[in-house]
Amino acid sequence: MTATRIAPLALYQEVAERLRQRIFAHELKPGTWVDEQALAEDYGISRTPLREALKVLASEGLVTLKPRRGCYVTEISERDLDEVFKVMAMLEGECARSSANRASVAELDRLKAIHAELEKAAGAHDINTFFENNQAFHHELQRIADNRWLLHVIEDLRKVIKLSRHHSLFSEGRLEQSLAEHRAILDALVARDADAAEQHMREHIRSGREALARIADARNRAA
Repeated sequence: MTATRIAPLALYQEVAERLRQRIFAHELKPGTWVDEQALAEDYGISRTPLREALKVLASEGLVTLKPRRGCYVTEISERDLDEVFKVMAMLEGECARSSANRASVAELDRLKAIHAELEKAAGAHDINTFFENNQAFHHELQRIADNRWLLHVIEDLRKVIKLSRHHSLFSEGRLEQSLAEHRAILDALVARDADAAEQHMREHIRSGREALARIADARNRAA
């Protein structure tokens, strides 16, 4: 009896994760209508767990439920990005500040090791590996900060940012700029300078937004 009750919950969570990854991969593009019937048939499920999954994604801001019109993948505007990145700068800045005060020697060593991988990826101009290690660096800072509510909000906002059609590291010169920003953040953390760690992190997040804006401008000029 217990297994029967748990199964539907596990099903809609699995469906939500599959749809989430398709949205992040832009297989389901921003602004497109979500064909519930086709998806239910594709996954071999009824529309009930699918609709529950869509409610989860709606709560994360990844899809928008419109009365009498159905469900659409959320389109994120330049204004949305401006507002989200402003909040992210504050939140991640707080993580850096807290980590500068809390990090153990072992945790700092872990950050140094991740940064070494960033240096290596940048030297090879390997954007995908650089991005993965960049994410690992930020996640490690969030773990060290040890504030689950802060982490929860950051994770939700990062999901929204992934709706953007572009990645900031593809902006010319951004890879090298990002690496320099990470060096400054790491130096401040090692020096236990909480003010500098927060400031450098805020600047790092703002620079990422500026890089996305440059990509959008170039795309608009080419259109």
